[in-house]
Amino acid sequence: MRTTISRQAHGPDATLRRMPLKRRALRADDLAVRVDYCGVCHTDLHALDARDGGQPLVPGHEFTGVVTATGAEVTGFAVGDPVAVGNIVDSCGTCAMCRAGQENFCHAFPTLTYGGVDRHDGSTTQGGYSREYVVRASFAYPLPAGLDPAAAAPLLCAGVTVWEPLRALGVGPGSRVAVAGLGGLGHLAVKIAVALGADTSVISRSPGKADDARRLGAREVVVSTDPDQMAAARDSFDVVIDTIAAPHDLGPYLRLVAMDGTLSHLGHLGSITLETTDLLIGRKKLSSAGSGGRPATAALLAFCAEHGIAADIELLPSAQVNEALDRLRRNDVRYRFVLDMSDLG
Repeated sequence: MRTTISRQAHGPDATLRRMPLKRRALRADDLAVRVDYCGVCHTDLHALDARDGGQPLVPGHEFTGVVTATGAEVTGFAVGDPVAVGNIVDSCGTCAMCRAGQENFCHAFPTLTYGGVDRHDGSTTQGGYSREYVVRASFAYPLPAGLDPAAAAPLLCAGVTVWEPLRALGVGPGSRVAVAGLGGLGHLAVKIAVALGADTSVISRSPGKADDARRLGAREVVVSTDPDQMAAARDSFDVVIDTIAAPHDLGPYLRLVAMDGTLSHLGHLGSITLETTDLLIGRKKLSSAGSGGRPATAALLAFCAEHGIAADIELLPSAQVNEALDRLRRNDVRYRFVLDMSDLG
């Protein structure tokens, strides 16, 4: 076993404290990664809220760092290499989804970076709010030169979550794209859509987001609380990327979708209801997506390096993780917190 230091919820409350953590000894196909920077995702909040207090939890599933050791059979990585790890660290490798490079949809369920079940020993995985992570080498990605490792960390979750539907829906030059919600996912969706060549707009409840939206590359901002603006934008967009994290009515956003266009619903993973006529009128489609497979994740990192895309972040020492989580609950961040793990030693 390997011992590292983590920010861990242990006991009846969800406060994260500095605590030692045991990592497995390296298997033949493993890497040991010194975690330098780890993003803070809404999923981390949900996982902490869902704890029953019986099991310890180390969140964190979007991080960058440096290889410190390799298993005997590892090729393609060496000690000192900068790497990135996302929210999936293993899959069955044999089902139709895995064979298609969509390990995120593994029929046997992918092994999540934390809160997952290790396929070899049945242990519960613990995440990247720690100074070291041990990961199967095929689920680590070389971090391209030119990407800032702190600002790149959120690409491994928020970035690939919006990248996959944008690519699957064929977004490119001539596409009309709107991004609903300008948060952790939304701001990266805007940057990526613009870099793909799309005519990109933002849909926001707040007119105060207009300057930021244009700074990110959006051409127009539609204020969703303004009935006149929403009416004027009806049937305007080939693709609407909905990143709104709270439950909401999809009807107003479907009405913005053009004939044969698609609303990709990413932000809220709970149940939804909608009027069939909102799909029927204009032959509109409703889709969703989550995370990304290994080929898509590698392609995203290469694309972001080529186009100079990374998250807009607020970097905090990991000792301030509880402050970051409290502020995230209040949506007091533009647009992603990233923890500097170097204060763990």
